[in-house]
Amino acid sequence: MSNTPAAADSRDPGTDDTAVAVLPPDNAAKAIVGRSPGQLAWLRLKRDRTALGSFIVVVLVILVSVSAPLISKLYGMSPTEGFSDKLNYEGLPIGYLGGISGEHWLGLEAGIGRDLFMQLIFGMRTSLIIAFLAALISITVGVVVGITAGYFGGWVDSVLTWLTDFMLAFPFLVFALAIIPIVNTAAFDVNEEIPGSFRIAVIIGVFALFGWMTSARLVRGQVLSLREREYVEAARAAGASSMHILFKQLLPNIWAPILVAFSLALPGFIAAEAALSFLNIGVVEPTPDLGRLVYYGRQWLGTPDFAYFLIPAATVFIVVLAFNLLGDSLRDALDPKSAK
Repeated sequence: MSNTPAAADSRDPGTDDTAVAVLPPDNAAKAIVGRSPGQLAWLRLKRDRTALGSFIVVVLVILVSVSAPLISKLYGMSPTEGFSDKLNYEGLPIGYLGGISGEHWLGLEAGIGRDLFMQLIFGMRTSLIIAFLAALISITVGVVVGITAGYFGGWVDSVLTWLTDFMLAFPFLVFALAIIPIVNTAAFDVNEEIPGSFRIAVIIGVFALFGWMTSARLVRGQVLSLREREYVEAARAAGASSMHILFKQLLPNIWAPILVAFSLALPGFIAAEAALSFLNIGVVEPTPDLGRLVYYGRQWLGTPDFAYFLIPAATVFIVVLAFNLLGDSLRDALDPKSAK
């Protein structure tokens, strides 16, 4: 009979719904794996399709920009080389969509005759150099100001907070339009040519001057919530210096918001640099620049060479959008309150 002990013992334990599987010690150790906050953030990023797509675009843009001199050699022409013989009497490139061909992949610049592909990749290189250096300097200054104000408090916090609020009151674009030409003309004589490297350095300096306040306020708020933690009190009790506490105890615990602030500052500086060049006070000839390509291309919108405007404008849009989406995804992945 099925209810006899012998019959019960003969049943397969695997078919018993009430059976409890006991894992060996090795398997049990493998089943429970601890992950650091960085590993959890990486897992969230890998599941985010938007982050993956924007990351691919950002990496591709960076690789193309860094490899611009090599691409120029392989392509067989420089960004400043002109092909006026391939323009018609109206200054428009001969051929389809602005002279797109096997020799000129994106066509030629209308009225100038330079290869648009070369101008585009070297223009991206210029924009990324300016944006990366400006973001690095502004985030560094903001971190130093914010961590100092948040940790010391008192009159130090009051002075630095007042300075931050004072700088935030200045309209960035208006002062950039005023400061950049003044600095350029003050450093060189009227008839003296201003080097492109100096113009780029001035733009980076202006961006850093007006770009550190947001990160300073962010870091200050983080430090205010961390400075009374047990590990900070333990460091004080052990006789650690303020510099040690600031940069060895507090700073490693606020790297996530700093990284997010840096990733979100990059697209803002790329767009701002393009805007200044569009207004003809940023990077000027002969240095390639995306904003100036858009400025030159706008006058050819009503002609068959509309690609001269469309391609640089689309490039600026895609690059800024990719960096913004990656920064937003990074912020969500590093947020400890996000869904697990």
